[in-house]
Amino acid sequence: MKVAFIGGGNMGAAIIGGLVGKGFAGAGITVVEPGAASRESLASRFGVAVRESAAGLPAQEAIVLAVKPQQMREAVRPLLPLDPATVVVTIAAGIRIADLSRWLGGHAAIVRAMPNTPALVHAGITGLFAPPSVDASGRARAEALLAAVGDTVWLPREEDLDAVTAVSGSGPAYVFYFIEALERAAVELGIAPGPARQLALATFLGAAKLARARGEDPAVLRAQVTSKGGTTERALGEMEAAGLKARFVEAVKAARERSRELGEEFGKG
Repeated sequence: MKVAFIGGGNMGAAIIGGLVGKGFAGAGITVVEPGAASRESLASRFGVAVRESAAGLPAQEAIVLAVKPQQMREAVRPLLPLDPATVVVTIAAGIRIADLSRWLGGHAAIVRAMPNTPALVHAGITGLFAPPSVDASGRARAEALLAAVGDTVWLPREEDLDAVTAVSGSGPAYVFYFIEALERAAVELGIAPGPARQLALATFLGAAKLARARGEDPAVLRAQVTSKGGTTERALGEMEAAGLKARFVEAVKAARERSRELGEEFGKG
């Protein structure tokens, strides 16, 4: 598969690294990146072809749009005219397919993807959506690209990606927030900062691995750790009394609403 990346920043580089790590030939990848230092680094690390501009880009089987949402409209302009057989994969939050298609002169083979930052260590999760205008081959190409950096899940509606953005796209920040809180609690309980961070990180990582390995409802796993009258029950009681779970759910819903608002803002014009 010949694939071009428009943008060679952190997420683009992560996907490229995942592809090369899985045996994809770097020579089959072209990266359009305006920064000279970034171009040099990408070529050196992955053996990919690099260029400053997308103008005159040869036909590709797939193009990954890995630029900031506010840069998208200008970034795709040099791609015109675009081969109808090329599947375009956008990983920019908030950019809707109808708007991107309009900017691409009515191009129909567009897949939206929402990866998250653990993709940087090939442990991400990506939500994907493709309209009926994308055939099975196009969907397979899009999935293969994102599967290089973690798990993938297809969504039935484009609007579901606003929820994916709120849940897993923003989700790592929520996890880091709670790691911060657990580390702070450890320090305030008298544990030195180094061991406090080690305890917090290992606890989150281990609990997530256990939940994945068991495949049980998290509520069941929580109950298994919560002895009647014990320390865990006391802590969870404090959290429930503060309405922590309900407030957390409302916060994620607020993130979804912001994703919708950004879609409206970015799609103007």
